[in-house]
Amino acid sequence: DPKVMEKMLPWFTENFGNEVSNTHSFGWEAREAVDIAREQIASEISANPSEIIFTSGATESINIALRGVINSSSISNPHIITLKTEHKAVLDTCESLEKNGVEVTYLNVQKNGIIDLTKFENAIKKNTVLISVLHGNNEIGVIQPIKEIGQLCKENKILFHVDGAQTLGKMNLNMNDLNIDLFSMSSHKIYGPKGVGALFIRRKNPRVNLIPITTGGG
Repeated sequence: DPKVMEKMLPWFTENFGNEVSNTHSFGWEAREAVDIAREQIASEISANPSEIIFTSGATESINIALRGVINSSSISNPHIITLKTEHKAVLDTCESLEKNGVEVTYLNVQKNGIIDLTKFENAIKKNTVLISVLHGNNEIGVIQPIKEIGQLCKENKILFHVDGAQTLGKMNLNMNDLNIDLFSMSSHKIYGPKGVGALFIRRKNPRVNLIPITTGGG
């Protein structure tokens, strides 16, 4: 979008500070811009700015969410439930986790592309730690009943991750109303620059603790 281009240009030319460098004015200027961006994203999904981290895209956000939950779980044989119609970023990550001993259930959807909620209820086990669902399908456009799935997760004390790359900026989103604990986002789906994403990580009720998949760099 031309408006995005106009906003971004100074950060490729005049403003070259690193936002984690907090000992000089160049870093302070960059940090202020990142803080503003964090507030804008949080406002879009009715979250707290402190619950937003920036990533290289939805794929990294998904990996941080799924791997982070599994790595921080105290359960020896954690179980994930997801759909067969998920984006490859979720399916490939789940497949990778399976190779490391994680149990994954892949649910079929109905002919209309929507999941039958009773399938979720029947798939939940004592060791289920995470449910991951694509909000708006990137190929057939269906919208899953996120609020109902989130309520089911809440009742069973299971963390709920939603891939929201296709619905950010196009639907009214409220993380509390939808009972979402982790929400993956992508900049280029809303005309922003490629190589930028974000992840919502709930800080209370419940507080989500993730083990990072990378270390260093603040």
